[in-house]
Amino acid sequence: MNPMEPVRPRREITLRFLAEPTDVNFGGKVHGGAVMKWIDQAGYACAVGWSGYYCVTVFVGGIRFYKPIFIGQIVEVKATLIHTGRSSMHVAIDVSAADPMTGAVKKTTRCLIVFVAVDGGGDTVPVPPWKPETEEDKRLEQYAVRMATMRKAQDEELIAIDGPRKG
Repeated sequence: MNPMEPVRPRREITLRFLAEPTDVNFGGKVHGGAVMKWIDQAGYACAVGWSGYYCVTVFVGGIRFYKPIFIGQIVEVKATLIHTGRSSMHVAIDVSAADPMTGAVKKTTRCLIVFVAVDGGGDTVPVPPWKPETEEDKRLEQYAVRMATMRKAQDEELIAIDGPRKG
């Protein structure tokens, strides 16, 4: 790799690790909070890799737990950038777990997470635009845009009910 060559932003990252006994809930399975932490970590790594800036989580939505994760399984958390705004990045997260003895893999969790790139003072900064290339990319971006529209409508409705937030 040439150190003078610009680094292309990374659109996707996958984290893999072993589910440990410290991740267990009272039911003997991996705690949902642990899964949510892994989702945030993978999403953060994806957003930072794309933007080149520190990023903060501004929204996590549509989280769906399909199957439990058991202690000793190999967990894979895949984060994929699916839409960019001026300073925001929408990242789709897919979590799966594999039995290390059999190799059987199951999808366990899915969600959408939005990050904003910020500078050292906490002000938002522009991120490189992402353009969909495949039909799947276009479908995922359309989904992200629909979810953003729904979030905006939900925020407006909450403001109408509660009044403007102070602070």
